[in-house]
Amino acid sequence: MLGFVLLGVGSGSTGVSDVLQNMFNFGSSSGTSVSGLQKKTASNPNDANAWRDLATALEQKSRTQEAITALQRYSALRPKDQSALEELAGQYSSLATTYANDYTTAQAEASVQAPPGATFAPPSTTPFGKAFADPAALKDPISAAVQTQSSTKQTTAYTKYQQAQKNAEQTYQKLAALTPNDATIQIQLGQAAQSAGDTAAAIAAYKAFLKLAPTDPLAPQVKQALKALQPTASSSTTGK
Repeated sequence: MLGFVLLGVGSGSTGVSDVLQNMFNFGSSSGTSVSGLQKKTASNPNDANAWRDLATALEQKSRTQEAITALQRYSALRPKDQSALEELAGQYSSLATTYANDYTTAQAEASVQAPPGATFAPPSTTPFGKAFADPAALKDPISAAVQTQSSTKQTTAYTKYQQAQKNAEQTYQKLAALTPNDATIQIQLGQAAQSAGDTAAAIAAYKAFLKLAPTDPLAPQVKQALKALQPTASSSTTGK
């Protein structure tokens, strides 16, 4: 279900490898504590530099969701700051990874947890045993509760994962509007869009990447991604 589509890194004209490798290397800390910066932004919410410093301090403490909020506030005040938008997109991707791990963990737990009632189930040859084994009939309430809890965890993690990827996609769209000829942004937009399930946007971004950097080392992988995505896009259109 989770479409992890990060293409391999290479070294070419677009500098994709540098961007992907340094996505989470943020600016240096001002040395001010998080609490001090929070007080500063509270007293002067229009102080863009304070929000930027707060975001950096929170990132260094791995407080991703709070860092995202600070970067959102900063970007609202400085909407054309490309480096801040790239940082925000990176934080959304980091958050998506966290939710993907949560999903995988819940899935693993579901596969290893034997239904608590299975040990005490009646023989399958008896009428009661047949009813016990029939999912449409009698159901062990403890087993049902475990399965429901696991399913809820997976659904919640997946929903949050997709939302984080969608937020990353929207941020890369802002970057693409600022720098339409940046091939690196286009491939990152394509990856985020594909992970968010936005097939049309992913195809458009990948095509833009190939147009801007047809000889980039990642071009073959992007072509493969396009080949896989285009039938999906066609079937979606036909279904409508």
